[in-house]
Amino acid sequence: MEHLKEDSRKNVQALWRRYQKEQNEKKHLAALYEYEEKYKKSGFCAIAGTDEAGRGPLAGPVIAAAVILPFGCELLGLNDSKKLSAKKRDALFDEIKAKAISIGAYSVSAATIDKINIYEAAKLAMYKALDALGKKADFVLTDAMPLEHLGIGYEAIIKGDAKSASIAAASIIAKVTRDRLMEEYDKKYPQYGFASHKGYGTAAHIEALKKYGPCPIHRRTFEPIKSLFAK
Repeated sequence: MEHLKEDSRKNVQALWRRYQKEQNEKKHLAALYEYEEKYKKSGFCAIAGTDEAGRGPLAGPVIAAAVILPFGCELLGLNDSKKLSAKKRDALFDEIKAKAISIGAYSVSAATIDKINIYEAAKLAMYKALDALGKKADFVLTDAMPLEHLGIGYEAIIKGDAKSASIAAASIIAKVTRDRLMEEYDKKYPQYGFASHKGYGTAAHIEALKKYGPCPIHRRTFEPIKSLFAK
């Protein structure tokens, strides 16, 4: 490797950069397993990470996912879904699906969000995603969300999707699942542009709302929809 580093040929330098990138990704991945390793040493063998996608949009559901990974599972490039390109998220989504011990996901509709508020809806989605796991978890890592009624141990980690491999994997499953669903909604309600903004409050989305009004998947309790269409 040191010889490669000193070799000035372009193809050799490209090989060197690829090697360096892979080594850095492996270091980052090893750091992401810190929490899983800690609880593995405490005797837990099915540690699930859970996270949600879709708290902020004006339309569409909030979706949570739960993932149990094999200890040390190699998922190069794994990170908080928000820090990844759509192409990288899609690739990791497929890889997580192939390598995970168990995956659960659950969607809470806009109508339910309006009834119980987005915080409670996100929490409900996480509970349901954990219930949907084919292999039950014996410990849970969450992205900051307290889950007091799990009946098993858990740790709520601030910015957990950037600190835990299991939570990062769950964030990718939730994000990609939701994005694909919003692309399907775009076919049903093409006037809003859901495929491009996924329901977030972009200027184009607000203009479409003013022109066409809200559709069945809009969150009526969210601003500016609440103010625009208050009776």
